[in-house]
Amino acid sequence: MSCRTMPNVAPHPAAEMVAASAPGEVRIVAFLCNWCSYAGADKTGMNQLPVPAEVSVVRVMCSGRVEPTLILETFQKGADGVMVLACHPGDCHYKEGNLRAFCRAELLERMMPQLGVDPARFYFDYVSAAEAEKFSQVTNDFVAAVRGLAGTDSGR
Repeated sequence: MSCRTMPNVAPHPAAEMVAASAPGEVRIVAFLCNWCSYAGADKTGMNQLPVPAEVSVVRVMCSGRVEPTLILETFQKGADGVMVLACHPGDCHYKEGNLRAFCRAELLERMMPQLGVDPARFYFDYVSAAEAEKFSQVTNDFVAAVRGLAGTDSGR
């Protein structure tokens, strides 16, 4: 039995967020660590800094919980780009989740060309709760980069 034929397996909610995006716009899914990156995104909003509307945020308890299969599933469901933003090294509430996320991100970036996905469509970085400006900058830069790639609705 393959994963495709398994009964009672619901798609991950992040994949459903991608499917609900309007056609014609760049679809970016950002997995944010609850303790640092999500707080940084919240502070970005409080400071009224610009964040692209194309970014759909998925709040996770730890970036170390974001499996490469979830990222690939998100691409499979139609995301044009996927971001994973983690706590800085040494700041993880679960001690080493961000380091696991970094290792997984490096491995995934090496595998992506073999799977037919441009590694430029994936972005990993560290954003703390105090880095609202950095959150705004990395999201705007990544959305602009994905818009420029071939194969996206806006880049065609």
